[in-house]
Amino acid sequence: MPQPKKRHSNRRQGKRRFSNYKLKATALGTCPQCSAPILPHHACPTCGTYKGIGIVEIKTKKTGKGKK
Repeated sequence: MPQPKKRHSNRRQGKRRFSNYKLKATALGTCPQCSAPILPHHACPTCGTYKGIGIVEIKTKKTGKGKK
């Protein structure tokens, strides 16, 4: 098998290897109940459903106007 005549620089080696380290965008789906973007195989953080079944109770924020 032939061998390279000259050594490749670190920069050239890094450019060649860069394609292996590219990050891929996260695939997002939509919730069938509220149409919010969700990760696949996860409960919806907005409405708390998974495959149309209510799984998680979502807590709502209370307004703090009554505090003194």
